[in-house]
Amino acid sequence: MKNNKNISKEFMPSLKSLYDEKITKEMIKVFNYSNVMEVPFLKSISLNMGLGDAKNNSKTLESAVSELSLISGQKPIVTKAKKDISNFKIRKGWPVGCKVTLRSNKMYEFLERLISIALPRTRDFRGLPFKAFDGMGNYNFGIKEQIIFTEINYDKIQSINGMNVTIVTSSKNDEEAYHLLKLFGFPLKEKPNKKDIKEVA
Repeated sequence: MKNNKNISKEFMPSLKSLYDEKITKEMIKVFNYSNVMEVPFLKSISLNMGLGDAKNNSKTLESAVSELSLISGQKPIVTKAKKDISNFKIRKGWPVGCKVTLRSNKMYEFLERLISIALPRTRDFRGLPFKAFDGMGNYNFGIKEQIIFTEINYDKIQSINGMNVTIVTSSKNDEEAYHLLKLFGFPLKEKPNKKDIKEVA
């Protein structure tokens, strides 16, 4: 048991190591931070899957929760309507989807799978736009099909579902966040300025 604990403590995701060993240095070069503590970092990644028929079809909700659990490696929570929405015949408190928020090692592990495996499997994928930053250093984008994740067995899904992904950083602005994500290898296709920042090898 003691040896297993030591192994667990020593484990560090490759992207976390990349941040500690190389990305912080590159960010200091670009933005001239006076202290390493000023370097922005990833705080969390949230996955949110909305389901229009969750109120009428319990199997759809169960399937979505199971799929999001496989994708994230963490059990999601069921999201419920905060108010009545008459146009969609939804009442306050009814289930409308599920979500999960990842931090620490699970966040880095998910990001690596997202960058290296899932996004490249997206049909006609050509990168993600800079305009999806929210003005406060966070990035939001949508995934149309959960089947881009290899953890999902296409033959066992109830339906094709999309999800929203929110990457939260400690950046003060979008330009800092852009360079931070770019150095992680995140496939952003637009740059906020003419400076050509290369990904850290």
